This record gives sequence, C-alpha cells and structure tokens, in this order.
Amino acid sequence: MPTWDERFREGEYPLDPDPAPVLRQYIGSFPDGRALDIATGTGRNAVFLAENGYTVDALDKSREGLRIARENAKKRGVDENCSWIRGDAHTHEYPDEIYDVITIQYFQILDRFTDIKAALAPDGVIYYQTHLRTTDSVDRGPSERHRVGANELLRASLDLTVLHYREFTTGTEGHRGACAQVIARNSHGHTQQVPREPVAED
Repeated sequence: MPTWDERFREGEYPLDPDPAPVLRQYIGSFPDGRALDIATGTGRNAVFLAENGYTVDALDKSREGLRIARENAKKRGVDENCSWIRGDAHTHEYPDEIYDVITIQYFQILDRFTDIKAALAPDGVIYYQTHLRTTDSVDRGPSERHRVGANELLRASLDLTVLHYREFTTGTEGHRGACAQVIARNSHGHTQQVPREPVAED
C-alpha cells in the first residue's frame, strides 16, 4: 500500500479540497482564537480556519501533505497564521485547555479522544468527522477496523455538549462512503445557550 507521502505526491488525494460543508455552516457560532487541525492532510480545514481569523496548529505525519497544505495557505495569504507540525497524531502530546476549536476529518483516533478533548479550552468546540461501519454498500474509505461503529462517536462525545450529530452516506455510485460527524462544545449544565441550526447548503 502506498504511503500518504506517495498518495499526496501522485495526486491520489485532492490537492486543494474544500472545507467540510458542516464546518462552513457552523463556523459563525464557534469561539475565536486558536485552533488545532488533526491529520490536516493538504490543509482543507486548517486553511479555512486561518481564513476565518484563527491561529492554527496543523498536525500531520506526512511531509508531502504538509508541504501542499502550506502552499495552499500561501496562495490564500494565511500561511503566517498557521504552524505546520509534522508528527503522529496517535502519539502527539496534546497540551491541556488551549484550543478554542479542534477539527478532525476522516481520521480514526478515538484511542486518543480523551486527550484531544482535554486540549479544548473552556467553551471550546470540536468538529470530528470519520468513516462509519455500515451494512450499506460503500466503496470509499478504509477497512472496517479504521471505522467507528453506530453511535460510537456520539457516545465518546457525551462528556461535552453535543450541538450536532449525524450518521449518513455520501457520494455517488462507485464512490460512496459512510460517515459519522459530531460538533460538540466543552461546556456543561442543564441550561445552555445553543447556536441556531444553520441552513443546510445545496
């Protein structure tokens, strides 16, 4: 199997993909400040966060992915807002309570999710989307062991305030995937302010 460096270098993965639609929808309700994008790849969410005023730490194991991500940030004039960190997200030392926003896209890291949540500042928000196990016919994404089970991501987020949760299939025939996604805030209590549900994009 090719390495991620090889996959990025050969264009197997989109070099400048759009940020996650649900992230675009909710960004206006997120706190300002410092962000962490885990497994940033070519920077789809890191660059978007930087464009929205965040100081971003972008973490990835792939040197080639980080190179492309930095080029994407330079093209948009936000490279100075980004720190590119080469490292393994599974062994990275996450600092406590410093990030106002954390994003993770298509990367199974529930084994470190407790440490990642601990890196959220009070009222900080996490967005996490990953591949889902399903009985539906899907042909996009990793093997079963790198996917989460039904409601597994939701259960892992219940010590936060869940603002949005969804399990769904996406894509077209021949390129269909299954995903779970959550947006949750590091806050507690029976009565809280909640963001208005964004209008879904077409």
